[in-house]
Order: sequence, then C-alpha cells, then structure tokens
Amino acid sequence: MTANLIESFLRDNYVFTLRKHNNIWCYNLHFDHTKPTILLNSHHDTVRPTAAYTKNPFEPLVCDGKLYGLGSNDAGGALVSLIATFLHFFKRRDLPFNICLAATAEEENSGEKGLKSILDDLLPVSFAIVGEPTNMQMAIAEKGSMVLDCTAFGRSGHAAREEGDNAIYRALKDIQWFSSYVFPIESRIMGPVKMTVTEVNAGIQHNIVPAECKFTVDVRLTDAYTEKELLHIIQNHTFCEFTVRPGVLKPSCINQLHPIVKTGLSIGRAAYISPTSSDQGWLDMPSVKMGPGESARSHTADEFIYLEEIKEGMDIYVQLLESLFPYLVNNPDSKNQ
Repeated sequence: MTANLIESFLRDNYVFTLRKHNNIWCYNLHFDHTKPTILLNSHHDTVRPTAAYTKNPFEPLVCDGKLYGLGSNDAGGALVSLIATFLHFFKRRDLPFNICLAATAEEENSGEKGLKSILDDLLPVSFAIVGEPTNMQMAIAEKGSMVLDCTAFGRSGHAAREEGDNAIYRALKDIQWFSSYVFPIESRIMGPVKMTVTEVNAGIQHNIVPAECKFTVDVRLTDAYTEKELLHIIQNHTFCEFTVRPGVLKPSCINQLHPIVKTGLSIGRAAYISPTSSDQGWLDMPSVKMGPGESARSHTADEFIYLEEIKEGMDIYVQLLESLFPYLVNNPDSKNQ
C-alpha cells in the first residue's frame, strides 16, 4: 500500500508522522506556532488502468529518461517533488514559516476518506500548494466538480408492436439539453459552466422497449453560480430524475495579489485558469495548484513523467518557498493571509 511506503520513508528520515485512514501528514522539526503554516499537499491514489496499456501499469519502468507507471504523472511526480522539498526544509531553524506535508488518498474519486477527512486534524494553515501536473505553472483558479446520476422513465413493451414508452427517447431530450444549454451568467475568471454526459445505460434485451435509461452528467462548476442555483436551473429544464453524488468540489480561486502568486510570477512562473478539479475544492484557505508533469498525460495508457521534470519540480518548489522569505520576515501579520 502506498500509504505504508510513504509513512515508512518519512520515518526512515526521522520525520514524525500522523495518519488517518490512508492519509499521512507531518510538520517541520522546529515548528513555531507564532509563524504561518504552508500546506504542501498531493495525492498518492490513482485511477484504474485502461485496457490500452502496453506496459505493466503497476511496475515502475525507467526508459529514455521517463518513469512509466500508473500515477507517475498524476500525481506521483508532484508528490515526490513535494516530499523532497519538505525534507529540504525539515531541519531548518531560520524558516519564517512552518510546513505541513500531507500525502493524501481518494483524490481521484473525491472520497470521504481523503484530504477532506483530515482538514479538522491539521494545525491552522495560512495557504496551500496542491501538487498536480501543471508543468510547474500556477493554476490560480479551477472549476469545481459535481456528478449527476440521472434516470429517465418510460414503460416497457414489445419492440415489434407499437407498445410502451421508450425511456431512451425520453432521455435523449434531456441529453440534448445538457449538451447544448448555455448558462446566462459566465464567470469572469473561470468562464462558462460546462456539462458533459459521460455514461449512458439502458435496455435488457433487443426486443423489449426499455422502461429506464440511466445516464451520468459531469458538471464543472464556476463561481458564477452556487450548487443550489445550478440544480434549480437543471431541475426546471429537464424531465429526468437525478441525484447528486457525494463529494461535490467547489470552485477555487486565489487573489492574484496574494504573496504566493506574486512570488511565483517573480521567479518566472505563469498563472492560468485550470479546467480540471482537484483536492483544492476541499480547501477553505488560499491555494495554488502547481506541480511537475503535463495534465494531458493524466489517466492515459502507459502514463509517464520525465525524471528531469521531478527534479525540476523540487528545485522550483524550493526556489518559490525561499523567495517568500523576505515577504514573510517583513510582514509579521502574514500568518492571517
């Protein structure tokens, strides 16, 4: 289990760790309650491998400067770089901040036993860096995520006769609405709300008119609407019954004048808006999403990350945090920002 490996590695490096479920977290050696705390977070869970893999997804393979393996890009590379960054600062006495490292689980399915489950156990955090593959650029905002499980109902009958009420045809009307509806308010920062039908399931036999058609809708939220407002609009425009899956991730945005953003820009990092969601959606403190690797490689067959990207990730994380020193030293109230 990856949680056991991470916990063992940190303890081998004389780091005292805490654990809840498969989440491991720890703090720098000379923790000072008068200083602000920065959370370094990434996840060690993965999606399931696709059937298109040509390499063993569960066996790490290094070839031509690439590390292949399930989760190597999303988000193993970021987690390794963050762990190395944490260890780089672990014993420092001159830090103007504390560091909390959290290697968490269940990010890929927005589970209840991931980062969300330990937030109340962490000491107060001022801001966070969430490690995800972004080519080490800063995602200063990301859309939230909500999943709807929908069911259109009809009436069964024999397909050879004019019997029944085909649930697939009923579902198609709603599917068409989900695919074409444009919400009237668009977020200035995050753009439009996006809805995508991703799964459809209906029918039990070729000659029976289906009485049910189930489909799934992936909704990417923005700061233009609350979850309640979106659901009200969807309910008023569709005929299917739907339920909202647990684990709705709220949209995330950080002020571009925040010290972490200004510092990132000063060392040559670009700021952008991310279309994907992450554990940022659980956080109530300011955060940026930033890590080695490319988002486009995530969840693909024969997933990989370049070894040089992992090293570069650590170097840039260290440079970013060290560049924060002057600001935090000269701004004693920074703990509350």
